[in-house]
Amino acid sequence: MIVRKREMQTGAWFKIITNYLKNIKYWRKYKMNNDPVIKTFIPYGKQYIDEDDIVAVSEVLRGAYITTGPRVEIFERDLCNLTGAKYAVAIANGTAALHAACFAAGIEEGDEVVTTPMTFAASANCILYCGGTPVFADIDPDTWNISADEIEKRVTDRTKAVVAVDFTGQAVDLDRIRDICIRQNLILIEDAAHAIGTKYRDKYVGSIADMTIFSFHPVKTITCGEGGAILTDDENYYRKLLRFRTHGIIHDPKLMRQKPFNGFYEQIELGYNYRLTDFQAALGSSQLKKLDKFSKRRAMIVDIYNRELGKIPELILQKEIPDSKTTRHIYIIRLNKKLLRASRGEFYKSLNEENVGLQVHYIPVYYHPYYQSLGYRKGLCPVAEDLYEDIITIPLYYSLSDEDVYSVIEAVKKTVDKYRK
Repeated sequence: MIVRKREMQTGAWFKIITNYLKNIKYWRKYKMNNDPVIKTFIPYGKQYIDEDDIVAVSEVLRGAYITTGPRVEIFERDLCNLTGAKYAVAIANGTAALHAACFAAGIEEGDEVVTTPMTFAASANCILYCGGTPVFADIDPDTWNISADEIEKRVTDRTKAVVAVDFTGQAVDLDRIRDICIRQNLILIEDAAHAIGTKYRDKYVGSIADMTIFSFHPVKTITCGEGGAILTDDENYYRKLLRFRTHGIIHDPKLMRQKPFNGFYEQIELGYNYRLTDFQAALGSSQLKKLDKFSKRRAMIVDIYNRELGKIPELILQKEIPDSKTTRHIYIIRLNKKLLRASRGEFYKSLNEENVGLQVHYIPVYYHPYYQSLGYRKGLCPVAEDLYEDIITIPLYYSLSDEDVYSVIEAVKKTVDKYRK
C-alpha cells in the first residue's frame, strides 16, 4: 500500500510538471505569435538628406540671399533640364502650385473643372480658390487613376479645364486625356505631385500637359522641406505664374501704367506671397541630382512588393499601364474582403501593431464635411468609393532597406493569416 501510494504521488507530480512545461511551451508560442514582427517602427514615408544637401543649404545660409534669389532660378533651370519643359516657376508648396495653375488657366466663377476624387483635397480646393466648381470623375478600377471615359462624360459647355492626378506616381492616360482636352478646347493641368521622375512614353512628366505641378513635401521622392513648381511651355502662362507668385507685382517698366523711375514697381493684379526661399531651392537642386538613384531604389522596392504580395490572393495590387515608367511615390495594398474576415479598420490596426507605419490614400474628396456642406454627396464615383473602403498604404522610401522591406511583407502575411477566412 505504501509503495502504491508513493507511485500515485509520483505520477501526480509528473502530470503537474508535464502540464506546466506544456503551458510554458504554449505560452512561448503564443507570445512569439503576438510579438511584433518588427522591433523598431518603420514609417510609411521618409525624406533622405545627405551631406551634399546639408552643404548646399549651408552655403546659401552663409551668403547674401536667404529668401527668393539666384538659387531659385537655378532650381527652375534644373527642373526644365530634367523634364524638357521650357519654363518652370518654383513656388511655396504643391497646393500653391495648383492654385497658381488654376489662376493662370483663368478659372473663375461659373467654370467647371473635372478632377478625380482619389486625391488629396488640394487638387479640388485649388478650383474653389478661383471661384470654379470641381466636378468629380470616377477612376479606372485597375490603375486607380482618373478614367478618360469618365472625364469625357463630365464635360459640359461650362467645363474649362481638367486636373488629372498621377495617382501614386503612375502617369494618367495622357494621350487620351490630351485628345479630349484638344477636342473640347480645355486646359490640361497635370497634378504630378506624386510623379517627379515618371516618364510617359519616354517623355518626362512635366513636358506634356499645358501645365504640370510638382510637390516637394518630405514624403515625396525629392524634397525642399516644403515646396512646389509649375512647368509649362506656354510663355503667357509663365508670365502669369511669375506675377501670381509675387503679389501680382511687376518690375518691367514697359508693362507699367505709371511713369516709372529706378526701383519702381506696380501691382497689376491680385497675387499672393507664394515665393520659395533660396535655401529651399538649394536643397531641391541637390536632391534633383539624386533623383535617378531615388527612382531606381523605389522601383526595386516596388518589384519586391509586387513579387511577394502578388502571391497573396487576399490582396489586390495596383496595375501599371505600359506607357508609364513610374517613379512610385506610395505603395498601396487593397484588401480582398471576400477572402478576409476583417474590416479595413481591424486589418489596419493589427498591421500597425506590427510596427508598420500606415496611411490611407485617399478619402474621396467629396466625403470631407466641407464638401458635403457644398452639396456633394456619396455615390458620385462608385469605383473610387469602393476602392477607398479597402486600401492601406505601406512603407516606401529610398532608405528603406531590403531587410525592412521583407519585414513589412512578413507583417502583412501575418496579418492576412490572422484574418483569413
